[in-house]
Amino acid sequence: MDTTILSQGAAGAAGADLIKNTSTKDFMRDVIDASREVPVLVDFWAPWCGPCRQLTPIMEKAVRAAKGAVKLVKLNIDEHPQIPGQMGVQSIPAVFAFQDGRPVDGFMGALPEARIKAFIARLIGDETADTAATMETAEAAFDAGDVNTAAQDFAEALQKDAENARAAAGLAKCYIKIGDLARAEQTLALVPPAKADSAPVVSARASLELTRKAANAGDVETLRAKLAATPSDSQSRFDLALALNARGDRQGTLDELLTIIRKDRAFNDDAARKQLLQLFDAWGVNDPTTISGRQKLSSLLFA
Repeated sequence: MDTTILSQGAAGAAGADLIKNTSTKDFMRDVIDASREVPVLVDFWAPWCGPCRQLTPIMEKAVRAAKGAVKLVKLNIDEHPQIPGQMGVQSIPAVFAFQDGRPVDGFMGALPEARIKAFIARLIGDETADTAATMETAEAAFDAGDVNTAAQDFAEALQKDAENARAAAGLAKCYIKIGDLARAEQTLALVPPAKADSAPVVSARASLELTRKAANAGDVETLRAKLAATPSDSQSRFDLALALNARGDRQGTLDELLTIIRKDRAFNDDAARKQLLQLFDAWGVNDPTTISGRQKLSSLLFA
């Protein structure tokens, strides 16, 4: 039995359903004719398709968020195989965008929410939303360790807006991640002077400098052995902190630098505290280690 989800006060779709199921018989009315007024997304799915069950709720959420600028029509290919057969649909989920009575774009597979939002934004010509969704996808990919996808998305955002400091900083961090420090530096040099002190750019520059320092810090196990033999060796502890940060061990980095501050505050002209502040910039203000680190640093300095 078909179900219909009604939109509440959707702009640009007065009196029409934003999300509905269709059939072969109603496809012309629900998709072809309707797409002459607003773009229509057609979700080809089947009850046995696991990725379809993941995708459809995300699609519905994104369509509602578009507030009438686009509609979603769902077609069960088991019950209505004729149209997907005519369109060459060979795997599902498959989504086609119709505009002015014809298919204009589409994608296969269960995409993440940010990519679907970007797809809809491009379809309706919302450049601001498109860029925002691209940035969201890029940052999620970077956090997940997918540097190639992140770099592609950051570069795409920069193509749309050459002064996007957040995108430039993100792309620079991708280059840092793969060890291409020269290109990271070149990318950051493209940031307009008025945005050079923005938080993303400061974070990227700090990451670049830390990566360069880490190259000279030494091997983690060797440094730990030196500390085991001479626990008061603040330089080795400092180098160990940088080496641990290069490994991604932020908590270990924090612990070693706080130990120096607690035991040898004057070391190298307060180098441990200064290094921590740079690390906080690199990690970002909302990073859990930054938050706990600032609290612990304050407790040490003002105890």
